[in-house]
Amino acid sequence: MEHFLIDLALLTVLGILAQWLAWRLHLPAILILLLAGLLAGPVTGFLRPDQLFGELLSPVVSLSVAVILFEGGLSLKLTELRQIGAVVRNLVSLGVAVTWGLSALAAYLLLDLSLELALLFGAILVVTGPTVIIPLLRQINPARRIGIIAKWEGIIIDPIGATLAVLVFESLLTGNTGGGPFLVLSGLLRTVLFGGLIGITGAAVLTLLMKRYWIPDFLHEVITLMLVISTYTVSDLLQRESGLLAVTVLGIGLANQKWVPVKHIITFKENLRVLLISGLFVLLAARLRTEDLASIGLNEIAFLAVLVLIVRPIAVQLSAFGSDLNGHEKIFLSWLAPRGIVAAAVSSVFALSLAESGIAGAERLIPLTFMVIIGTVTLYGLSAPLLARRLSLANANPQGALIVGAHDWARRLGLVLKEEGFETVLVDTNWDNLRDARMSGLRTFHGSVLSDSILDDIDLFGIGRLIALTPNDEVNALAALHFEEIFDKSEVYQLACAPTEGRKTEVISAHQRGRLLFGTNLGYAEIGRRIRAKQLIKKTRLTDEFDYQAFTAKYQDAALLFIITESRTLLINTTDRPLTPKKGHTLIILTKNPE
Repeated sequence: MEHFLIDLALLTVLGILAQWLAWRLHLPAILILLLAGLLAGPVTGFLRPDQLFGELLSPVVSLSVAVILFEGGLSLKLTELRQIGAVVRNLVSLGVAVTWGLSALAAYLLLDLSLELALLFGAILVVTGPTVIIPLLRQINPARRIGIIAKWEGIIIDPIGATLAVLVFESLLTGNTGGGPFLVLSGLLRTVLFGGLIGITGAAVLTLLMKRYWIPDFLHEVITLMLVISTYTVSDLLQRESGLLAVTVLGIGLANQKWVPVKHIITFKENLRVLLISGLFVLLAARLRTEDLASIGLNEIAFLAVLVLIVRPIAVQLSAFGSDLNGHEKIFLSWLAPRGIVAAAVSSVFALSLAESGIAGAERLIPLTFMVIIGTVTLYGLSAPLLARRLSLANANPQGALIVGAHDWARRLGLVLKEEGFETVLVDTNWDNLRDARMSGLRTFHGSVLSDSILDDIDLFGIGRLIALTPNDEVNALAALHFEEIFDKSEVYQLACAPTEGRKTEVISAHQRGRLLFGTNLGYAEIGRRIRAKQLIKKTRLTDEFDYQAFTAKYQDAALLFIITESRTLLINTTDRPLTPKKGHTLIILTKNPE
């Protein structure tokens, strides 16, 4: 009993610590998770997944993948397909066929697998998946269009690839290789039929229950989780591996309906996804044996090189042919195909079944699949962010600001930031304010910052934070909450709330608003008063001759707004962490002209 408890605790601790360490080191989390699993499993022998879970291992992995795919489906908005739908369609159809065929051919020629096993291995390697794509995209922060394409492909291709692998596996197991193409096509059609219908039905049922208030708020998340698990199970029983498609459609259906809000469900599932991905990668990596790792030779490395340098680029070029993707976007997509959990889980199940059926070479599927997972995750995880920045498709640490409000002094502030080279976008519902902002050369967006569509329509490339400057404290707070999922809590800011006469407590509690800007006494009204008194928003640089002491002597009434460091990092002065200027810093201040 104690042994199982220790293993479960070790699995949880390793997974979450790996996520935290990856965040601290600015590395792909999957790399650290795989390393933790290898150290805990084959290297030290501390973690023994097969002994820990036994026959429950496969169902646990399958249900975890189902929840991850559902969460991925919740991030897919159909409006995103208006410009990139054809490319996504080609990647998950033509791209799948090309990847399958070329991967199988390379496996047959280089890995000494039988033709049947090579076809199965090629089908397994079709998948990429949200377990690897979404964390990598979060780290890369690519340009909007290319990020949407990669996200859609990574989520949709998982159920398609898993179904393809199952159908090839069944054909191999029954010996019905002659009718393989018909079996695959009919199986895919049944998967789409059962998975699509059951997923749509599940989304409709949950929407109706929530719309009629037949589910209390505190049960929304757990009932959704129950529905995900039951949808996956029912669909999988009717048509094997259609459950992954069903839960993906379920997520897409909930994300795109307009009758009930699901943001709280999305937040819950995002947290659950982090926990599941952390545990799954450690768990599956720990199942490897040292002899599996030692069996990797030059032929296996050559096969990996073919996947990366030949198979993926051909699949992308053919899928993007005739589209309006530019050369840089095609190059980036050609260098983004890491394999993840689904490939590992499917190969583990198939290898065991084929080995029990006496098919020679089946035991090689697991180490070969993990070789591809580790190789592609390492290669793409370390190089894709650098490539995206080199191609001007990503910004490693976006310093720009989305400013809510385009009134007079918000425009002045935006111009100062723009002059310093920071991307600046002003959002407002007032056409006159936006017209003046555009005349000043600022990027603008007309619409409510609180609308659901703004997250789909606005281009946030180069933007790393939200600064809410409207005169309405509640709008500022709601805007900060709305964008927490995009920029993180640490990078959403709002003006200090206006004081309320006779009240000592905060009007808006800390957890319901962003970080307070500039100072508790420097709210909208005070800044407006200073602007009307002819004070200026200006910048000045501290040097050896003009240090902070000299600055305070010259600008005695100055309010510090921002600091730009020598490394061109934009720091924002807040009430919870006031800034300390140093030599080399450029200060953006609100002050009257010195005498």
